[in-house]
Amino acid sequence: MTEQERKALRMRFDALADEWAHETRFQSSSTEVAMHPAYQQIIGMGPEALPFILDRLGRQTEHWFWALGAISGEDPVDPDEAGKVEAMASAWLRWGRAKGLIPLRAATA
Repeated sequence: MTEQERKALRMRFDALADEWAHETRFQSSSTEVAMHPAYQQIIGMGPEALPFILDRLGRQTEHWFWALGAISGEDPVDPDEAGKVEAMASAWLRWGRAKGLIPLRAATA
């Protein structure tokens, strides 16, 4: 992927993520949040979206866990931590660092 393509993909991700966050901010159902069209489009972006999702998760805790699992096919969250949003975010961020998906600047956040 060229730098220009990566920037365009990041812009698309940011627009979709902002739309999703805005339109689901008062939604209590995690299923409804994950089924939002913008969230589904992000999942459809595939593995290229993982660094963007992890970067955003490192800056603000949002429910990206469904997308991360759907795209990666993995779940690094300890079963004892399921439902604990901060612990789940930490587990995914550790996973992202181990996979080399989080840029150095985001790894210190």
